[in-house]
Amino acid sequence: MVKNAFISGISQEKEEKRGSVEFQVFSFTNKIQRLTSHLELHKKDYLSQRGLRKILGKRQRLLDYLSKKNRVRYKELISRLGIRETKTR
Repeated sequence: MVKNAFISGISQEKEEKRGSVEFQVFSFTNKIQRLTSHLELHKKDYLSQRGLRKILGKRQRLLDYLSKKNRVRYKELISRLGIRETKTR
């Protein structure tokens, strides 16, 4: 319930800042959740699986960029979205 309130807050708050890294990660997270629920029903939808992997890669690259540029914003974003912190390379 708290997560849904946060999501609606981000979508309203970031209307004018759609190019920000936080908004892009937020929108990729929504797409990932939708594709994951779709793939639970349609296990052999290989094109959707490929799309999911591409979106996961894009989100990961954005999170890597954010962690290098501003560690505080990165920590705050992953805690608010419920994303696990990745291992450092």
